[in-house]
Amino acid sequence: MKVTMNLREHRIPVEEFSELAEGGGGIAVLTELSAAQHSKHILLVRGVLEAARANGHPDADVTRRAYDLLAAVQRRHPEVVGTVLRHPSVGAWARRTVKMLDGGDADAAPGQLAAVAAAAAIRSGTACEIDVPAVKGVVTLPSLGQAILSPTVSTATVECAADGTEVAADGVIVRIPRHPHRDAPGWKGLRSLSTQAGGMPLSLLIDDLDPYRMPGTANIGTRLTEHETTRWQSTLDRAWELMVRHHEAVAREVSTTITVLTPLAAPAQGQTSSSSRETFGCVALSTPPDATTLAVTLTHETQHAKLSALLDLVPLTLPDDGSRYYAPWREDPRPVPGLLQGAYAFLGVAGFWGRQRHLEQGAAAVHAGAEFFRWREAARLVTGTLHGSGRLTAAGETFTAGMARRLDEWSRETVPADARDLALERAEHHRARWLEHHA
Repeated sequence: MKVTMNLREHRIPVEEFSELAEGGGGIAVLTELSAAQHSKHILLVRGVLEAARANGHPDADVTRRAYDLLAAVQRRHPEVVGTVLRHPSVGAWARRTVKMLDGGDADAAPGQLAAVAAAAAIRSGTACEIDVPAVKGVVTLPSLGQAILSPTVSTATVECAADGTEVAADGVIVRIPRHPHRDAPGWKGLRSLSTQAGGMPLSLLIDDLDPYRMPGTANIGTRLTEHETTRWQSTLDRAWELMVRHHEAVAREVSTTITVLTPLAAPAQGQTSSSSRETFGCVALSTPPDATTLAVTLTHETQHAKLSALLDLVPLTLPDDGSRYYAPWREDPRPVPGLLQGAYAFLGVAGFWGRQRHLEQGAAAVHAGAEFFRWREAARLVTGTLHGSGRLTAAGETFTAGMARRLDEWSRETVPADARDLALERAEHHRARWLEHHA
């Protein structure tokens, strides 16, 4: 048996490529990019199976049985398997596992495919019994949550039946609730946030459990409390109302692209956020202080997600030659791929503030105008750096030319003197500090 892939070649038409380059894209191209990421995850899961077999991994047979179960569920419930395979942590786990298996890394965990299959079975109500790995007694079921067993347990059994699902090992039984996103004795569910504005819904999971939710992130956060979850929901309600009412095109892109939020530890001041090419659809962020900050964060990270997905289809930069450059939003010198990611993200941020500044009054209007001016000019500066670097492909030159067109258009918009002066002061302070450390 096999998972039916029905894969096709994913292409981005010239017109949609141009729209992406100018910071937009729309639902059609975002849907295509998301479909390409789904195809990538399917190929990676198949790659785990093949690499485990080819490298003689001890869990090769377990991986085969898990793949067969996933295939069985997929035949009757393809949409459920699609939901599980699209979960960001599944892609990160599969990619890393393939690389570790091919590199002979003893810590590779191809048997985690059993947990992926179990999650699909639970979601679809498919009756089955399958052994899944546990790490210090914790069983992670991607997109659902974690079962907590004895810390000495390394393997548990998931039994999915008509009357519910149990995870058992060494005499301990954890019953997963019928609504698995709720907590229960021994079970931690991934909670969800849902909101709606102007007839446009948004549903997001909070993944604060999966070990692969944002690999390599030093400031990964811990599980949100119920109070913190309520606060996130309230902030999301207000942010979504703002986005749908005044930034509708971006809101549609967010609803098509982002599926998961992952908490980060709070910085000393302000808010921090990040995304990863490994975890398409996931935004990692510390607790947003207000609705506008969350709206900007979603705008910023959606830009990263769009570009990362595009890069899987169209190479825009040449291999890194060691050159490093100034980025007005970073404290460290950046390679060309990093410059491109940053410039594209701040193209989106500048667009947000360009619209938002007309909604504000007083000090808030000055701040919004300053943000528009600063990030417009920063993105223009770096787009010029990219053009002069000699490290772009032909498609990359076309893409950055589209970015430059949009930024040049915005540069003709008048910004009040107080906002412009504030932006220049902040930009010059950053540049001086950077030169002090890196000149």
